Amino acid sequence: MKKRVISAVVALLISLPLVYIGGVPFYILAIIISLLAFKEILDLITNDYWIRLVSYINFLFLIGNSIIQKNFSSILDFKVLGIVLLIYGLLLLFNHKNKEFNVEKCFYLIGITLFLSTAFATLIIIRNMSLYYFIYIFLITIMTDTFAHSVGTLFGKHKINEISPNKSWEGCLGGAFFGVLISVLYYLIFINSEIDLLLLIFITLFLSIIGQLGDLFFSQIKRSYKIKDFSNIMPGHGGMLDRFDSVIFVALAIIYFINFL
Repeated sequence: MKKRVISAVVALLISLPLVYIGGVPFYILAIIISLLAFKEILDLITNDYWIRLVSYINFLFLIGNSIIQKNFSSILDFKVLGIVLLIYGLLLLFNHKNKEFNVEKCFYLIGITLFLSTAFATLIIIRNMSLYYFIYIFLITIMTDTFAHSVGTLFGKHKINEISPNKSWEGCLGGAFFGVLISVLYYLIFINSEIDLLLLIFITLFLSIIGQLGDLFFSQIKRSYKIKDFSNIMPGHGGMLDRFDSVIFVALAIIYFINFL
């Protein structure tokens, strides 16, 4: 517990000022975090130096384009996407003798590159739009996760499934309730008090549920590879993907609701 608290405090002391300042300092922080998260997935897929190097370049290319363009449409810029897909195709072609890098792994790598770069690019763009919206996203996931754990520990009796044995339906419901309550209050006080309340509750509840599904999604990956955490970069917390699992799904989902908020 002591390690967990210390690592959390250190992470907050480093990240919060950079998030608040925004601009280049935030970009640097976001790129470092996204690269560390991407590395955790690469560590599960391949140890080949050249494959990893090309993957990092493709990932940075996608993230960098979104930072430069500063809009959601740039995330799936077909010119950039085409280059990335072409590079991965050539990588597979020139590594045809590498038995560990087959067609399946190549498409897995393409998928995870697009998946994570889209999510982190979305977070970067939202921070560019507004610090308050950025906080709203994290507040949903943090409050949902915190209260899901607390309520589940106190009242959890009905387990969800074998993917994450410690999670219960009681915890999920409690997390969603308090996550929505606190996030809605925050939104009304700091962002827009005139928004349609029912619409806000619906969107926030949807994002809270999506965040919990993101947690289960990454738990499924860890279960498939028989690992407890993606890494140990944050003692007591695990890796970047262990901390950003819910946020990644919420970032991908909020794109569809941003015009209503």
